[in-house]
Amino acid sequence: MASPFIVMRDPVLYRIKFAEHHQTGNKWCIYPMYDFTHCISDALEGITHSLCTLEFQDNRRLYDWVLDNISIPVHPRQYEFSRLNLEYTVMSKRKLNQLVTEKHVEGWDDPRMPTISGLRRRGYTAESIREFCKRIGVTKQDNTIEMASLESCIREDLNENARARWR
Repeated sequence: MASPFIVMRDPVLYRIKFAEHHQTGNKWCIYPMYDFTHCISDALEGITHSLCTLEFQDNRRLYDWVLDNISIPVHPRQYEFSRLNLEYTVMSKRKLNQLVTEKHVEGWDDPRMPTISGLRRRGYTAESIREFCKRIGVTKQDNTIEMASLESCIREDLNENARARWR
């Protein structure tokens, strides 16, 4: 409780929920919280670099504390970065999922979706997506990327690699 970091004062590691579980029925009522299981799962699975968005930055202290206090062969590192924001584009997974479940789009690979599979169905090449990622880089600063930046990557890739056909 004396820690200057709120996340370390009295971390919630488990919750008790008296409800039937879809797999275990009523056998268990104690469930580990994400902050407790995230680092342990990473260690058990041999993850070396855990990549998270900035909202998990404060939780890194708890991530490291749990790993420091258990016996594990590998100590993963958590790195945080800002999320990608494209202008005029909904990027929230929760909101995109709502579009899919309410059948406003045909699925995650609908060409209107800002997903890798949606971009691929729209005609974006893998190389153009990689080039876009290289150009914008990884940062901790929130920013909004112009759609023109993404579009210029596909335009340049197609100009260089697509065969021009004339009638």
